[in-house]
Amino acid sequence: MRKYILLFQANALLRRLSLVQFICYFGAWFSNVAIYTLLIKLEATAWIISAVTVLTFLPTMILAPFSGVLIDKLPTKLFMITLFIIEIITVLALLLVNSLDMIWLLFLAVFLRMGASSTYFQTEMSLLPRFLKGNDLKLANEIHSIIWSVSYTAGMGLAGFFVYIYGVKSAFIADAVLFLAGLGLLWSVKVPSLVLQKSEQFLFMFKEGFLYLKRNPKILHIIILHACVGIASYDVIVALLADKVYYAVFGASLVIGFINSFRALALTLGAAAFSRFVNIKSFHLFFFAQGAGIIIWAVLQFNFYLAFIGIFLAGLFSSTIWSYTYTMLQNSVSKGYIGRMIAFNDMFLMGVSSFISFLCGFLYQSGFEIAVITGLLGVLFIIGGFYWMWVKRNYTE
Repeated sequence: MRKYILLFQANALLRRLSLVQFICYFGAWFSNVAIYTLLIKLEATAWIISAVTVLTFLPTMILAPFSGVLIDKLPTKLFMITLFIIEIITVLALLLVNSLDMIWLLFLAVFLRMGASSTYFQTEMSLLPRFLKGNDLKLANEIHSIIWSVSYTAGMGLAGFFVYIYGVKSAFIADAVLFLAGLGLLWSVKVPSLVLQKSEQFLFMFKEGFLYLKRNPKILHIIILHACVGIASYDVIVALLADKVYYAVFGASLVIGFINSFRALALTLGAAAFSRFVNIKSFHLFFFAQGAGIIIWAVLQFNFYLAFIGIFLAGLFSSTIWSYTYTMLQNSVSKGYIGRMIAFNDMFLMGVSSFISFLCGFLYQSGFEIAVITGLLGVLFIIGGFYWMWVKRNYTE
């Protein structure tokens, strides 16, 4: 951890952006647990739960080609502040959802919020290579992964108790308050501009982004590899386990919070522990290990307590896959295209995440056991490992 602390000490901008991101991530888990708890209380079907999960990914898929151009074209700080305000408004709108008749408002709020959230994230990840290079950039991506995991661990764990004690609406209000605090911190920071092509028209930049990706197949393969992280979209599985398997152990919100916080603990430890071991030659082993961890989780799901061993293993390697593929992408993209390529990267990731969420709901409704569905996700990661071996042989050697 010392290397991360030293980087923080040397870079004030990274410290401030990381603090803002931590606050926002932490708050997001309150509303995340609250949304799934609300759906269970309203007796929503598995299809509705799956649809909400898909809506957390769909905005990135639809907006990415446009948001990437906006990142490369609009004043960076003003754009980030606007996205923050949209997130605050949409989380407050969730307070109005009190029956399945209002599910349309929940769908709309989730869609708009996730669109703003994903675009803000793309903007921040586009900023990193502007003021960080080499190993510092790799460490910054790992820090971001650790921040996500730590806030996920604490946020999910506390959110479970918070929702259980204070209720769903209080969680939405707490989320909005935390976002206001993050907005205040962002307002006072000096952010470098990503705008390098002020004179170019929107449609030209839109088209040029696709052409650039076509001209650089290595970047496309890195994006596909990064998208494999989307296979680890467990929200539907966790909600189904809480509702159908572990319902007699604790309340649904507590079960969701316990499972996700334990998984996030593994994400945190994995990102720090494996930093010095991940490289081009060893990268496929992390895919294989991730797949094996998910399969072990599937085998142990029959028992609430044993399953924690599995969910820990299922989360131990994915943060390393996420951060390493992000670093490869940032180092491969030319200046002036970073926003668009980061947006495409998120589009592919969310596309896979959305498909996996839909697939989990579809397979469960079709009669497949939850453990079988989980094991299938592990197999897909193993396939991803062989895919990286092919990419390495053809594009990096």
